[in-house]
Amino acid sequence: MIFSKILIPVDDSKHSDNAVKYSIALAEVSGASLILLHCHRPVPTGLGEPNFQKAIDNATRESYAILEKKTALLKGKNINYEEKILGGSTAKSIKSVAETEHCDLIIMGSKGKSDLEGLVVGSVTHKVLHTVDCPVLVIK
Repeated sequence: MIFSKILIPVDDSKHSDNAVKYSIALAEVSGASLILLHCHRPVPTGLGEPNFQKAIDNATRESYAILEKKTALLKGKNINYEEKILGGSTAKSIKSVAETEHCDLIIMGSKGKSDLEGLVVGSVTHKVLHTVDCPVLVIK
């Protein structure tokens, strides 16, 4: 199967680094473009100003810092990529971007929790696996 657009949801974990590295290797072989997506927690709207804007600015700054670490892995590679930042439910955001961007693969890191533990704690990986229509490759 040839992949043309791969979505990589990222956070600040080593599991996410592994997913990005694997995505790079696959993109080099397949010629796929990459979308690196960071989802930050929703900012409560009831904070009022200027607190709401400060919270948004902090979330955005932290998101860009995480993406900067991941895109550093792409330096010197001839791979097309774009970065996206969304706030809100991580699993829903991943599904939305995958559908909107017509991604044909999602590669994401996992902490390796058991199926039962994933259900109990609401694992993002577990939710994505059961809600998206495209293939999901989980990297430990």
